[in-house]
Amino acid sequence: MEVRYDVIVVGGGHAGTEAAAASARMGAQTLLISPDLGRLGQMSCNPAIGGLAKGVVAREVDALGGLMGRATDASRIHFRMLNRSKGPAVWGPRAQCDRGLYPRAIRRLLDETPGLDLFQEMVTGLELASGDGDRARRRVQGVRTRGGLLFEAPVVVVTAGTFLRGRIHIGGEGAVEAGRDGEAPSVELARVLEEAGLEMDRFKTGTPPRIDGRTVDFSRVEVQHGEPLDYRFSAFVSEALPAQRPCWMLWSDDALRDVVQENLERSALYGGALSGRGPRYCPSIEDKVVRFPDARGHKIFLEPEGLETTELYVNGVSTSLPPEVQLQMLRTLPGLESVRITKVGYAIEYDYFPPQQLRHTLETRAIDGLFFAGQVNGTTGYEEAAGQGIVAGINAALRAADREPFVLERDEAYIGVMIDDLVTRGVDEPYRLFTSRAEFRLLLRQDNAVERLGEHAESLGVLPPEALPALRKRRNEVDALQRWLEETKVELDDANAVLEGAGERPVDEPQRAAVLLQRPPVSLDALREGVPGAPEVASEVAHSVEVEVKYAGYVARERERAERLREQARFRIPEALDYEGLVTLSTEGREKLAQVRPTTLAQAGRVPGVSAADLQNLVMEVRKGRRSEGVR
Repeated sequence: MEVRYDVIVVGGGHAGTEAAAASARMGAQTLLISPDLGRLGQMSCNPAIGGLAKGVVAREVDALGGLMGRATDASRIHFRMLNRSKGPAVWGPRAQCDRGLYPRAIRRLLDETPGLDLFQEMVTGLELASGDGDRARRRVQGVRTRGGLLFEAPVVVVTAGTFLRGRIHIGGEGAVEAGRDGEAPSVELARVLEEAGLEMDRFKTGTPPRIDGRTVDFSRVEVQHGEPLDYRFSAFVSEALPAQRPCWMLWSDDALRDVVQENLERSALYGGALSGRGPRYCPSIEDKVVRFPDARGHKIFLEPEGLETTELYVNGVSTSLPPEVQLQMLRTLPGLESVRITKVGYAIEYDYFPPQQLRHTLETRAIDGLFFAGQVNGTTGYEEAAGQGIVAGINAALRAADREPFVLERDEAYIGVMIDDLVTRGVDEPYRLFTSRAEFRLLLRQDNAVERLGEHAESLGVLPPEALPALRKRRNEVDALQRWLEETKVELDDANAVLEGAGERPVDEPQRAAVLLQRPPVSLDALREGVPGAPEVASEVAHSVEVEVKYAGYVARERERAERLREQARFRIPEALDYEGLVTLSTEGREKLAQVRPTTLAQAGRVPGVSAADLQNLVMEVRKGRRSEGVR
């Protein structure tokens, strides 16, 4: 059996499903192949989407036509807008999802995607070929499965998550070969990729136990209700929103710390059983106790797993301690004295590919047509995986059609920040996005993802048909409201009525609506109510335009900085440049640049170990090379 496709995606997690759907929407005949089609889009850890920076990425994936926003809306059972007390540049939408509804929504959306086939099998190898000539590069030709099937394609996207030689640890007394709890690891594919010359390393991560909510005394924990907002992650399609459920919060005390300290040698994390490095910003409870021995306690959240179950996710207690110790530890917590565990926590270690082996398109530099996305690139988190997946899927379809690649810059999207961080700086621990990683946070807000990326999505042809009318409607509403604010001169009495309501000083002459809005206490709602003729627009459009106007000066400065970065990005560096021969650069600078092989001066400037003098000399060397080749 031999079947030919334009693009093959290996793995059906958050990266793989986004990659496959994006590729197919762009017209490429696409195959998604995964060991278990019943677990597509599985939420293997916390069933939640979003948060600080992550929520912006989920909105960016949606703006590019992705699945995550719609699936989140269709399954969300608890919603909060984080950081609302701070500026809008760092607001983060977060939704707790029903663990069963989310993957069902993903499967429904995949089944509705024309040009996309699904196949259940374990991929065990790649078909590779060498080109003609001495300097010809290897190229991918397809994949082989454990059952001996060959699927041919000139482009393959590998999104194997934690499955590459995955090993699960519960306690320090042994390990189970597994890519996720209850699923077989991908050993053969890892070996094939390593033999192809790709560098690999090991990381580890973990999950907390799940508990039976019927055994919790909720009178002893603090309830957290969801916010009653008609907020949606998807800007294009309105999925029916499920009913909301509360979450709960509590704090640990010395009793939990003592249990962990007494059993550290039985932890896989501290008993030497795991060799990989874990995520610094999502530490296990063992890490917390060891690193913060004087802490009075640690915050823990009880989060519902779904609408039709009493099972709760114990957020903040990721662990690899033995089951009996996990139960002892949980029963030290207030309200959980009689708790029963439904699923024990575990740690998992797995192979990943240091991402400096990639281009910004997420194609490997070593093998033409081979792309990596998701945790195989050293990241952690559903949103980081989905962001990489949609970029890899878009570029896979472009590669198959011999079209120009698609690269997001750092001032365009958090996804662009993440990919540039990975490719330019590499990782020494599982990578997680934070607002602090983005130097243009005011430009990259959760409310303006459509304005930033909608035009890209439309020109690429990656949006589903039902999204185009919504995109154009939103664009028209933004333009209409901005035009009204700039052109409308508010009569003196109306202006002073609005200012009086906001506690502002009156003015002596009429002012434009935009000028009034820039006064901090004045809201757009008050302005529209007090001034006749304001256009009717969606609440999210109004919020986004209000932020742009109120912070106009700061936004303008960020755009100026972004343009200076773009000027550096326009200075191209040949990928095949012989850095060893550039004696005007420092030894460290030559080594670092040769490893990363930046394509622009802006990227070269972000490579650790490259000095300002190295950059100046690099410009001189590149220009000298161009002159010798007769290129200006």
